[in-house]
Amino acid sequence: MATMTHDTARTARSGRTLAGLAFALVSAASFGLSGALARPLLDNGWTPGAVVIARVGLAALVVAPFGIRALRGRWYVLRANARTLLAYGAVAVASTQFFYFSAVAHMEVAPALLIEFTAPAAVVVWLWLRHGERPGRVTVVGAALATLGLVLVLDLLSGADLNVPGVLWSLAAMVGCATYFVMSADEDNGLPPITLAAGGLVVGTVTLTLLGLVGLLDLATSTESVTLRGTTVDWWVPILLLGVVTAAVAYVTGIAAIRRLGSRLASFVALAEVLFGVMWAWVLLDELPRPVQLLGGVLIMAGVVAVKLGERTTARPVA
Repeated sequence: MATMTHDTARTARSGRTLAGLAFALVSAASFGLSGALARPLLDNGWTPGAVVIARVGLAALVVAPFGIRALRGRWYVLRANARTLLAYGAVAVASTQFFYFSAVAHMEVAPALLIEFTAPAAVVVWLWLRHGERPGRVTVVGAALATLGLVLVLDLLSGADLNVPGVLWSLAAMVGCATYFVMSADEDNGLPPITLAAGGLVVGTVTLTLLGLVGLLDLATSTESVTLRGTTVDWWVPILLLGVVTAAVAYVTGIAAIRRLGSRLASFVALAEVLFGVMWAWVLLDELPRPVQLLGGVLIMAGVVAVKLGERTTARPVA
């Protein structure tokens, strides 16, 4: 009986992990599409703030009904987690996407994504400082590889001109991305994953809209058609895809993955977003990083793999 119970529990864990991996890959593919869809809009006169509002606003309309249904009338859960939802919506949703699109407005999609996805290293640092999970040697080696990869992605060794605004926006997006991983992994708040996603999208939309109304966020749009891989489409096509696919689908599946895998493993699997982002930028925009930047991307991903492997040697201080 004990053996059967153990096998059943292990099968359940394996099923949970496989489901988490599937959700993570869907989320990565969806998130990775956002830069390639946003870039033509930004080139046509849309501001990053306007693109983000349209994206998260549409996603909020799609996800909110499902988030409300998941509560099953437990409105007290929302009241108890008001601060969490405000922080999640403002930082993990609104600011992260605004920073990323601001970076894409200054540099190519792939380098911006690669810089943003040094976030797993930031997650490790946070867990070390906040929870005392001291990284082991393998983790340190991984961080060093990721740092070297970042230098190559920025192409600092060849003397190429560095787009400082783009890099700074990408680093800011990295902080927001790390916040997204850490906050989405918290199961103690009692919020269903889809409710957390819906609340974050609604808060993000309201926050950005208020900033735009008071003049702190530049909002400009255009009805000019955009070109994707030589094909001209109406402006609303990428906007619709940004809201439904790269936000609604991406956030819901991403949170579902993080709840099943944990913040560090999910942030590791989410590196697939970089691969999808490079692929989408190549397919839709004909953008491909230079060889040295591709090498840097490989080092960043190898570094994060080492960070993941280093979890086994993570040591907690003895009280």
